[in-house]
Amino acid sequence: MPQLDTSTWFTTIMSMILALFVVFQLKISKHHFPMNPELKPLLTSKTNTPWEKKWTKIYSPLSLPLQ
Repeated sequence: MPQLDTSTWFTTIMSMILALFVVFQLKISKHHFPMNPELKPLLTSKTNTPWEKKWTKIYSPLSLPLQ
């Protein structure tokens, strides 16, 4: 049974790692990241709803008197 020739494995593996590194660097370099990320001010508008003006009580079914 012939022996497996592994003399070129190092060159093949190193060239694959180098090619992957170059591809990932090119992919990452195409992204534009903001230099100073800042929060945008949120404008909250107060809406008047009818149930906020009057007091309501919610009864739990367990707290109601037995019928």
